[in-house]
Amino acid sequence: MPAIRVIFINRFFYPDHSATSQMLTDLAFGLAERGVVVSVITSRLRYDDAKARLPARETVRGVRVERIWTSRFGRAGLILRTIDYLTFYFSAAWTLARIARRGDIVVAMTDPPAFSILASVVAWVRGANNINWLQDVFPEVAEVLQLAGRNSAPFFRPLLILRDISLRRASMNVAIGSLMAERVLQSGVEPGRIAIIPNWADTTAIRPVPPSENRLRSDWGLSGKFVVSYSGNLGRAHGVETLLEAIVTSGQTAGAPKIHWLFIGGGVGFRQLQHATDELGLTNITFRPYQPREQLAESLSVANVHVVLLKPELEGLIVPSKFYGIAAAGRPIVFVGSANGEIARLINQFECGVALASGDGSGLSEAVAMLARDPKRCHQLGERARAMCEANFSKELAFTAWNDLLKSFSVPRPQSARTHLASSQRNNEAC
Repeated sequence: MPAIRVIFINRFFYPDHSATSQMLTDLAFGLAERGVVVSVITSRLRYDDAKARLPARETVRGVRVERIWTSRFGRAGLILRTIDYLTFYFSAAWTLARIARRGDIVVAMTDPPAFSILASVVAWVRGANNINWLQDVFPEVAEVLQLAGRNSAPFFRPLLILRDISLRRASMNVAIGSLMAERVLQSGVEPGRIAIIPNWADTTAIRPVPPSENRLRSDWGLSGKFVVSYSGNLGRAHGVETLLEAIVTSGQTAGAPKIHWLFIGGGVGFRQLQHATDELGLTNITFRPYQPREQLAESLSVANVHVVLLKPELEGLIVPSKFYGIAAAGRPIVFVGSANGEIARLINQFECGVALASGDGSGLSEAVAMLARDPKRCHQLGERARAMCEANFSKELAFTAWNDLLKSFSVPRPQSARTHLASSQRNNEAC
C-alpha cells in the first residue's frame, strides 16, 4: 500500500507556541513517525512576533514545511489582521495548488478563518481529499464576539453560506467536541462527514511536578503560597470581568485564606487585567509571559488550581484546549461558563474540579478559597484530572484516531454515513 500523503494548512506551526500551532506540531510530527508523508503550509510568522523571519522551506523531523509569504502587520488591529489573513489565503491557495496531487489528503485548520472555502475548491481541482479540522467555528465566533460590530449578521451571511458549502463538500469534518459536532450537523453536513477527535495533552512531557521540586515557584516568589492560575491566551471569549471580581473579592473577604493569582500568557484580556489590577494597586497577583513549551510541566504545576473560562454563547464554537494540559499536570480545574458545556460535563463526569455559572466572580473566589482550606480534596481532584487525561486525552490516543481516519481514505469504506458519526460519538462519550 502506498504511503499516505497529507498536507496540513495553518497560519502557525513549529516553533510557534500558539494553541493551534502546538496541536498541529504534535500531530504532524506524530504522523510522520508513523510513516505518513506530511507537508505543512504555514506562514513565516510567529503568533507573538509578526516580525519573526522563519525559513521559507525546511524539513523538521520528517515534516516538509512550506512557509509562504504574507504581510506581517500582526495583531495591531482588526483591519491590519484582515490584510494578513487575505495575503495568507492567496499564498496558501497558490502553494496548495502547486504541491497537491490526486489522492492526497488536504487538512485545513481554522486559522485563518474560513480557509475551508478555498481548500475545498483547490482540493477538488487537484483530485485530493479534503478534511476540515475545526478548532473553532467561524463566522459564528466573530458574530458572538461582535468583531465586526453590532448587527454584523448581514456582513457574515455570504461567508456563512460559502462556509457551509465547503463543510458539506468536504470528505470529512473533524470536530474537537460533541457540541461542536452538533453545530456542524446543524449546518446541513451529513453525519458520515463528521468525526469527533478531541484535542489532547502530551502526558509524558506534561506531568505533575511537586512544589518542592518546581524551580519556577521559587524563581517567581511563590513558595508557600496557594496559587490560582490562568494559563494561555486571555481574550474576548473568556470574561476578564469575572476574573477581576474574583481577585478583588478574594483579597477583601475577612478570614478567607490568602490566595495568590498567577497569569501566564497574553492576549487583549491579559493586558486589560494587568492595567486594571495596577490601577487598583493589587499585590496578590503575578503576570508572566508565555513559557517555552519544554517548561510546560513546571509552569502548569506552579499553580495549586487552574481557572478556565468560556462565555456560554460560545459553547459548541470553541473548546478551550488548555483544559487538557492542566489535567495532564494533575491540577484541579475551576470552570466558569455554561453548566451544560463541554468542559463542565467533563469536570462533573470525572469529578476533577468545580463548574460555575458564567460571570460568577464571587463564586469563583469562594471555590478557590474552599480548595485552599482543603488541600487533601484539592490533591484528589488533581489526581482525578490526571487519570482522566491519561485514559482519554493523551496524544497517543489522538494520533491513533487521526491515523485511522487518514487510512480510511486509502481503502474502501463500507460503513454507512450514519455509522461513522455514531462511532465517533460513542468514543467521545466514553471519555
